[in-house]
Amino acid sequence: MSKKVLVVDDDPYILMSLEFLMKKSGYGVMVARNGQEAMELLNQLPALVILDIMMPDVDGYEICKHIKSTTALNETKVVFLSAKSSEADIKKGLALGASLYITKPFSTRELTKQIKTLLD
Repeated sequence: MSKKVLVVDDDPYILMSLEFLMKKSGYGVMVARNGQEAMELLNQLPALVILDIMMPDVDGYEICKHIKSTTALNETKVVFLSAKSSEADIKKGLALGASLYITKPFSTRELTKQIKTLLD
């Protein structure tokens, strides 16, 4: 069974390209256009969540905190993918338990490779 990846971003173009990339890599993909949708999809226990930080309702940091404090999700890996590129933002993301923090714009090849490494 293919591993499930949840892609969370409020930018439809990024959402579409990440969904395509992850499907091409053989993962089962779920997409959420905002933090609220993401919270609802977490009950499907994705192996990995690709998470934007700046979203209108629930931000990526809150979602990451929720994942890390939920026993059923303790195997779930979090990858932040954000335009927030300051050292403080990156440190905060990693301190919350993210496995990776990738800044936008990003290399799709590099992202795919790093996700494969995390999920193998």
